[in-house]
Amino acid sequence: MEVYGLSCLLLFCVVEVFSKPTYKNERVHLDPELSKDPHEDNQSYRYDHEAFLGKEEATTFDQLTAEESKERLGKIFDRIDGDKDGYVTTDELKSWINRVQKRYIYENVAKVWTDYDLNKDNKISWDEYKKATYGYYLANPEEFQDATDQFSFKKMLPRDERRFKTADLDGDAAASREEFTAFLHPEEFDHMKDIVVLETLEDIDKNGDGHVDEDEYIADMFAHEVEGPEPDWVKTEREQFADFRDTNKDGKMDKEEIRHWILPQDYDHAQAEARHLVYESDLNKDQLLTKEEVLENWNMFVGSQATNYGEDLTKNHDEL
Repeated sequence: MEVYGLSCLLLFCVVEVFSKPTYKNERVHLDPELSKDPHEDNQSYRYDHEAFLGKEEATTFDQLTAEESKERLGKIFDRIDGDKDGYVTTDELKSWINRVQKRYIYENVAKVWTDYDLNKDNKISWDEYKKATYGYYLANPEEFQDATDQFSFKKMLPRDERRFKTADLDGDAAASREEFTAFLHPEEFDHMKDIVVLETLEDIDKNGDGHVDEDEYIADMFAHEVEGPEPDWVKTEREQFADFRDTNKDGKMDKEEIRHWILPQDYDHAQAEARHLVYESDLNKDQLLTKEEVLENWNMFVGSQATNYGEDLTKNHDEL
């Protein structure tokens, strides 16, 4: 696997777990269409599965049969139904989705913590992080003669240091668990939002003018590698840029417009996904989901990609 143009082996397979700059397919936060048209296949539900189960857990249901999936989904329903009235509301589903996503973030940090806490003092200093991530490059620069690799390291090292210092709220040059979580997942923390915006701008602004124009916006999502007309979805994105992204109509996005695009204040991901799941599964349209309705539409919730909740159900999730 290549990470920023460098072999995972050279970086001791560590860098790949990071939530570095916001990836382009995570930047657009559009409300899912509450369409009455059925999905064509289980692949259409990947977003739903990851939102409902968590990104890692969603991949493990590949080993389960339909009956096993339904059995475990029934147990998940019982957990979501907080007041035990036999119905799941949109609010209960929203709370579940928020908890699943939060759990994923903190478990991700726990998995990599020991890779960086080299002196085992329950903190990760900038020097420890730099050594674990960039140590091989810093000690053996002659092995990285490729201009792209050199550029990637020279760009990412100061960028990581800037992000680390922003996450280090007490300024002691060492990250606590919470600070390191903010470093790896800055989009989840208010005090890191400026960094998310700045890194996004730096990623997309190829001409270095401090703005994102329409062509740069499109290039971030679509690589026009062959001759021919642009796909219809690209034309739609151009319209989105003109109508909604470029709010002051000067032909480009500044930092505030980028912030509104990738971190919209009026968008609640969990609320939108919960509404979407209820809309698609609520057979009698009473705005409540019964276990029967959820199991009837099990493909949307878990399909062949869900989680091994046999183990998960034994865990105490009160802290989440």
